[in-house]
Amino acid sequence: ESIKLFSNAYLALRISFFNELDTYSYEKRLRTDKIIKGVCLDPRIGDYYNNPSFGYGGYCLPKDTKQLLVDYKDIPEALIEAITESNQIRKEHISKCILEMANRFNINSHDEKNNTAARCQKNVCIGIFRIVMKKNSDNFRDSSIIGILDILKSSGAEIIIYEPLLSKEMSYRNNEIVNNIDEFKKRSVVIVANRYNTCLDDVKHKVFTRDLFERD
Repeated sequence: ESIKLFSNAYLALRISFFNELDTYSYEKRLRTDKIIKGVCLDPRIGDYYNNPSFGYGGYCLPKDTKQLLVDYKDIPEALIEAITESNQIRKEHISKCILEMANRFNINSHDEKNNTAARCQKNVCIGIFRIVMKKNSDNFRDSSIIGILDILKSSGAEIIIYEPLLSKEMSYRNNEIVNNIDEFKKRSVVIVANRYNTCLDDVKHKVFTRDLFERD
Protein backbone atom coordinates (compact mmCIF):
# COMPACT_ATOMS: atom_id res chain seq x y z
CA GLU A 1 0.00 0.00 0.00
CA SER A 2 2.83 2.41 0.86
CA ILE A 3 4.53 1.71 -2.48
CA LYS A 4 1.34 2.63 -4.36
CA LEU A 5 0.73 5.78 -2.33
CA PHE A 6 4.29 7.06 -2.68
CA SER A 7 4.43 6.18 -6.39
CA ASN A 8 1.28 8.15 -7.17
CA ALA A 9 2.34 11.01 -4.90
CA TYR A 10 5.60 11.24 -6.84
CA LEU A 11 3.73 11.34 -10.16
CA ALA A 12 1.48 14.06 -8.77
CA LEU A 13 4.58 15.91 -7.61
CA ARG A 14 6.15 15.67 -11.06
CA ILE A 15 3.01 16.98 -12.73
CA SER A 16 2.83 19.82 -10.23
CA PHE A 17 6.49 20.68 -10.78
CA PHE A 18 6.13 21.07 -14.54
CA ASN A 19 2.86 22.93 -14.10
CA GLU A 20 4.54 25.42 -11.77
CA LEU A 21 7.38 25.72 -14.28
CA ASP A 22 4.73 26.55 -16.87
CA THR A 23 3.06 29.08 -14.58
CA TYR A 24 6.41 30.80 -14.06
CA SER A 25 7.15 30.86 -17.79
CA TYR A 26 3.65 32.08 -18.65
CA GLU A 27 3.87 35.00 -16.22
CA LYS A 28 7.42 35.86 -17.31
CA ARG A 29 6.51 35.49 -21.00
CA LEU A 30 9.10 32.79 -21.54
CA ARG A 31 8.95 29.70 -23.75
CA THR A 32 7.80 26.89 -21.47
CA ASP A 33 8.43 24.23 -24.13
CA LYS A 34 12.07 25.23 -24.56
CA ILE A 35 12.70 25.34 -20.82
CA ILE A 36 11.11 21.91 -20.31
CA LYS A 37 13.09 20.39 -23.16
CA GLY A 38 16.29 21.85 -21.72
CA VAL A 39 15.54 20.67 -18.19
CA CYS A 40 14.68 17.20 -19.44
CA LEU A 41 17.99 16.78 -21.27
CA ASP A 42 19.36 15.82 -17.87
CA PRO A 43 19.10 11.99 -17.91
CA ARG A 44 18.30 12.01 -14.20
CA ILE A 45 15.08 13.88 -15.03
CA GLY A 46 14.15 12.38 -18.38
CA ASP A 47 11.76 13.50 -21.11
CA TYR A 48 8.50 12.05 -19.82
CA TYR A 49 5.46 13.03 -17.76
CA ASN A 50 6.31 16.67 -18.35
CA ASN A 51 3.52 18.06 -20.50
CA PRO A 52 1.81 21.00 -18.73
CA SER A 53 -1.86 20.59 -17.90
CA PHE A 54 -4.60 22.14 -15.80
CA GLY A 55 -3.52 19.97 -12.88
CA TYR A 56 -3.38 16.32 -11.99
CA GLY A 57 -6.67 14.46 -11.74
CA GLY A 58 -8.27 11.09 -12.24
CA TYR A 59 -9.11 8.28 -9.86
CA CYS A 60 -5.69 7.57 -8.34
CA LEU A 61 -3.43 10.60 -7.98
CA PRO A 62 -5.77 12.94 -6.05
CA LYS A 63 -7.09 10.16 -3.83
CA ASP A 64 -3.71 8.61 -3.05
CA THR A 65 -1.95 11.90 -2.44
CA LYS A 66 -4.65 12.94 0.03
CA GLN A 67 -4.52 9.53 1.69
CA LEU A 68 -0.77 9.78 2.09
CA LEU A 69 -1.19 13.22 3.63
CA VAL A 70 -3.63 11.75 6.16
CA ASP A 71 -1.15 8.97 6.94
CA TYR A 72 1.49 11.62 7.68
CA LYS A 73 -0.51 12.89 10.63
CA ASP A 74 1.91 13.59 13.51
CA ILE A 75 4.84 12.88 11.15
CA PRO A 76 7.01 15.83 10.01
CA GLU A 77 6.34 16.74 6.38
CA ALA A 78 6.00 19.72 4.09
CA LEU A 79 6.29 18.32 0.57
CA ILE A 80 3.24 16.05 0.47
CA GLU A 81 0.96 18.82 1.69
CA ALA A 82 2.48 21.19 -0.85
CA ILE A 83 1.55 18.85 -3.73
CA THR A 84 -2.18 19.11 -3.05
CA GLU A 85 -1.92 22.86 -2.44
CA SER A 86 0.03 23.34 -5.67
CA ASN A 87 -2.65 21.53 -7.66
CA GLN A 88 -5.36 23.87 -6.37
CA ILE A 89 -3.21 26.94 -6.99
CA ARG A 90 -2.64 25.77 -10.55
CA LYS A 91 -6.39 25.52 -11.19
CA GLU A 92 -6.92 29.01 -9.81
CA HIS A 93 -4.13 30.41 -11.97
CA ILE A 94 -5.43 28.70 -15.11
CA SER A 95 -8.93 30.02 -14.41
CA LYS A 96 -7.57 33.55 -14.02
CA CYS A 97 -5.77 33.29 -17.36
CA ILE A 98 -8.91 32.02 -19.09
CA LEU A 99 -10.99 34.86 -17.67
CA GLU A 100 -8.39 37.38 -18.77
CA MET A 101 -8.49 35.94 -22.28
CA ALA A 102 -12.29 36.05 -22.32
CA ASN A 103 -12.07 39.61 -21.04
CA ARG A 104 -9.95 40.61 -24.03
CA PHE A 105 -12.40 38.99 -26.44
CA ASN A 106 -15.47 40.49 -24.79
CA ILE A 107 -16.73 43.02 -27.32
CA ASN A 108 -19.14 44.45 -24.74
CA SER A 109 -16.24 45.56 -22.56
CA HIS A 110 -15.54 49.30 -22.63
CA ASP A 111 -14.02 50.23 -19.28
CA GLU A 112 -10.57 48.62 -19.26
CA LYS A 113 -9.57 50.18 -15.96
CA ASN A 114 -12.44 48.74 -13.95
CA ASN A 115 -13.25 45.76 -16.13
CA THR A 116 -12.02 42.96 -13.89
CA ALA A 117 -12.15 39.37 -15.11
CA ALA A 118 -14.83 38.44 -12.60
CA ARG A 119 -17.14 41.33 -13.58
CA CYS A 120 -17.02 41.09 -17.35
CA GLN A 121 -18.01 37.46 -17.73
CA LYS A 122 -21.76 37.82 -17.27
CA ASN A 123 -22.53 37.82 -21.00
CA VAL A 124 -19.58 35.77 -22.14
CA CYS A 125 -19.91 32.14 -23.20
CA ILE A 126 -16.92 29.94 -22.38
CA GLY A 127 -16.75 26.54 -24.02
CA ILE A 128 -15.25 23.54 -22.23
CA PHE A 129 -13.80 21.10 -24.75
CA ARG A 130 -14.05 17.64 -23.17
CA ILE A 131 -14.19 16.92 -19.44
CA VAL A 132 -12.46 13.54 -19.47
CA MET A 133 -9.42 13.19 -17.22
CA LYS A 134 -6.98 12.68 -20.12
CA LYS A 135 -6.80 11.79 -23.80
CA ASN A 136 -8.40 8.52 -24.87
CA SER A 137 -10.24 8.26 -21.57
CA ASP A 138 -13.93 7.85 -20.80
CA ASN A 139 -13.56 8.79 -17.14
CA PHE A 140 -14.57 12.13 -15.64
CA ARG A 141 -13.70 11.31 -12.04
CA ASP A 142 -11.77 14.16 -10.41
CA SER A 143 -10.81 15.46 -13.84
CA SER A 144 -8.78 18.64 -13.40
CA ILE A 145 -10.87 20.58 -15.89
CA ILE A 146 -13.95 20.15 -13.68
CA GLY A 147 -12.30 22.32 -11.03
CA ILE A 148 -11.61 24.92 -13.73
CA LEU A 149 -15.21 24.68 -14.90
CA ASP A 150 -16.54 25.37 -11.41
CA ILE A 151 -14.31 28.40 -10.91
CA LEU A 152 -15.32 29.85 -14.28
CA LYS A 153 -18.99 29.22 -13.51
CA SER A 154 -18.67 31.06 -10.21
CA SER A 155 -17.33 34.10 -12.10
CA GLY A 156 -20.68 34.53 -13.79
CA ALA A 157 -19.69 33.19 -17.20
CA GLU A 158 -22.08 31.09 -19.25
CA ILE A 159 -20.56 27.62 -19.66
CA ILE A 160 -21.23 25.18 -22.49
CA ILE A 161 -19.58 21.77 -22.73
CA TYR A 162 -18.54 19.70 -25.72
CA GLU A 163 -18.41 16.12 -24.52
CA PRO A 164 -19.47 13.37 -26.96
CA LEU A 165 -19.73 10.90 -24.08
CA LEU A 166 -22.71 12.88 -22.78
CA SER A 167 -26.05 13.31 -24.50
CA LYS A 168 -27.20 16.79 -25.51
CA GLU A 169 -30.40 16.10 -23.59
CA MET A 170 -28.33 15.92 -20.43
CA SER A 171 -26.63 18.67 -18.50
CA TYR A 172 -23.45 18.49 -16.48
CA ARG A 173 -23.36 20.36 -13.19
CA ASN A 174 -26.21 22.49 -14.58
CA ASN A 175 -24.23 23.40 -17.71
CA GLU A 176 -25.50 22.92 -21.26
CA ILE A 177 -24.07 20.13 -23.42
CA VAL A 178 -23.44 21.22 -27.03
CA ASN A 179 -22.13 18.31 -29.08
CA ASN A 180 -22.49 19.90 -32.48
CA ILE A 181 -18.85 20.94 -32.82
CA ASP A 182 -19.59 23.78 -35.25
CA GLU A 183 -22.24 25.26 -32.96
CA PHE A 184 -19.92 24.80 -29.98
CA LYS A 185 -17.07 26.66 -31.70
CA LYS A 186 -19.36 29.43 -32.92
CA ARG A 187 -20.97 30.10 -29.52
CA SER A 188 -17.77 29.95 -27.48
CA VAL A 189 -15.90 33.20 -26.99
CA VAL A 190 -13.04 31.18 -25.50
CA ILE A 191 -12.60 27.41 -25.79
CA VAL A 192 -10.90 25.71 -22.86
CA ALA A 193 -9.04 22.51 -23.70
CA ASN A 194 -6.93 20.64 -21.19
CA ARG A 195 -5.78 18.51 -24.11
CA TYR A 196 -5.78 19.91 -27.64
CA ASN A 197 -7.42 18.32 -30.66
CA THR A 198 -6.88 19.14 -34.33
CA CYS A 199 -10.64 19.64 -34.77
CA LEU A 200 -10.02 23.02 -33.11
CA ASP A 201 -7.43 24.15 -35.65
CA ASP A 202 -9.82 26.53 -37.40
CA VAL A 203 -10.52 28.38 -34.12
CA LYS A 204 -7.08 28.05 -32.60
CA HIS A 205 -6.95 31.78 -31.89
CA LYS A 206 -9.61 31.42 -29.21
CA VAL A 207 -8.46 28.15 -27.66
CA PHE A 208 -6.87 28.28 -24.22
CA THR A 209 -4.70 25.26 -23.53
CA ARG A 210 -1.36 24.47 -21.91
CA ASP A 211 -1.01 21.24 -23.90
CA LEU A 212 2.37 22.16 -25.38
CA PHE A 213 3.39 18.73 -26.60
CA GLU A 214 -0.07 17.38 -27.47
CA ARG A 215 0.27 14.28 -25.33
CA ASP A 216 -0.54 13.19 -21.79
